[in-house]
Amino acid sequence: MNLRDKLRGLLVRLYARRVEGHLDHAQVPKHIGVIMDGNRRWAKASGSSTVHGHRAGAEKIEEFLGWCTETDVEVVTLWLLSTDNFDRPQEELVPLLGIIEDVVRTLATDGRWRVHHVGTMDLLPAQMQTALKEAEEATAHIDGILVNVAIGYGGRQEIADAVRSMLLDAQDKGVSLERLAESVDIDMIGRHLYTGDQPDPDLVIRTSGEQRLSGFMLWQTAHSEYYFCEVFWPAFRKVDFLRALRDYAARHRRYGG
Repeated sequence: MNLRDKLRGLLVRLYARRVEGHLDHAQVPKHIGVIMDGNRRWAKASGSSTVHGHRAGAEKIEEFLGWCTETDVEVVTLWLLSTDNFDRPQEELVPLLGIIEDVVRTLATDGRWRVHHVGTMDLLPAQMQTALKEAEEATAHIDGILVNVAIGYGGRQEIADAVRSMLLDAQDKGVSLERLAESVDIDMIGRHLYTGDQPDPDLVIRTSGEQRLSGFMLWQTAHSEYYFCEVFWPAFRKVDFLRALRDYAARHRRYGG
């Protein structure tokens, strides 16, 4: 690292401390959703392989959760694999699944976070399903950040699964279709989502410069604030995270008003 890079790094750290020092923890979002975009483009820009880009993105996760711990965030939802990602070439998908499985096991053994899967289990390989179930069981007692790992996740699929769950629940209880139709409301559907009784995301961060949700938590983000960052996910820094929190705190949330 040359002198210019060292100086730039020092200035960024000093700026981050300044932003953090002025951060009002009372205004910190309690639930943050993250669309971790840009692994492949980061790899291409750095002249490395796509698999290396996914590994670099995976390594960023623990660092990011550490920042969240420092700023009193309570729930984080990490979108690791969408239902659309299963259409990727096998030479990319198979290593990616292995990297994600390693992420799940690492989070479970860290001891600071409670892991919860959101997504469709049926799409995932048996080994991944086992890893997710073991992670949830091993961390169920932990009183730390609840980390939702969205794997095999699609927003439309989640709503379809919620409706299916609601219908099956009514059937099990002997509730007729007519009675269900009369009683169904927003809260009832919400209880059958993957996130169940969790609070909705206050803030959604998407990296890489893309300004769209791509189906991420369609139901839960109706009143969320969005922060789009130009930086690719593997290069996402603490200062970028603090800027997102500062931007969120400066907004006046109107909840659709």
